[in-house]
Amino acid sequence: MSDAGGHIHLVLPDPIERAACFRLLAGGGGRIVRSFASADDWIDAGADRDGGILLFHWRQPGRMSGAALLERVAGRAGTTIFVAADRLDIVESRAILRGGAQDLLPAPLDPGLVRRAIDRSLGDWRLRQDRLARHREAEERLAALTPRERDILDAIAAGLGNKAIARQLALSPRTVEVHRANIMRRAGAGNVAELLRLRFIAEYADAPPANPVRFGA
Repeated sequence: MSDAGGHIHLVLPDPIERAACFRLLAGGGGRIVRSFASADDWIDAGADRDGGILLFHWRQPGRMSGAALLERVAGRAGTTIFVAADRLDIVESRAILRGGAQDLLPAPLDPGLVRRAIDRSLGDWRLRQDRLARHREAEERLAALTPRERDILDAIAAGLGNKAIARQLALSPRTVEVHRANIMRRAGAGNVAELLRLRFIAEYADAPPANPVRFGA
């Protein structure tokens, strides 16, 4: 996977720990894994411009601390953060998780645990990307609808038939039929169920990829 979601950056001061995690993660294939001895090295290499997954040790040598690194990347779109730490108190642990880290991993790191945590994160990322792609496609397919056609689509989604839509919008039933045909054509929908599913996906980008939804015609 060459996209940003497949980038994994390890910022781990211990060379043995760093090498063990690197070998296990890079051995899975389809990933771009880079490792750094400190947050300073990570910044100096310009790697902070990449998205993807960032795993760093809370205790960092050099100028930039783990807290400063978390503050720098927290909330950045396309970046998932894992923090490795030992001997943390409850206040520090909460600060890390509330500061934007997805998970807090115990140090010294178990490479197998790291691999499982990152594999789960990549799986979740792929699902989010799939939902986003379907959302954008649905928006594009409905973008060609006129304001009147969108009103009719809303009425169809509310379960109204042609006659009820005509009364609600002060149109003739025949005009509603023409608009419905145009809506189906513009949206590229084969039936009403597909049309309503497009509308649902276009409105709710974070909707889970459920089984095919059945809508009444």
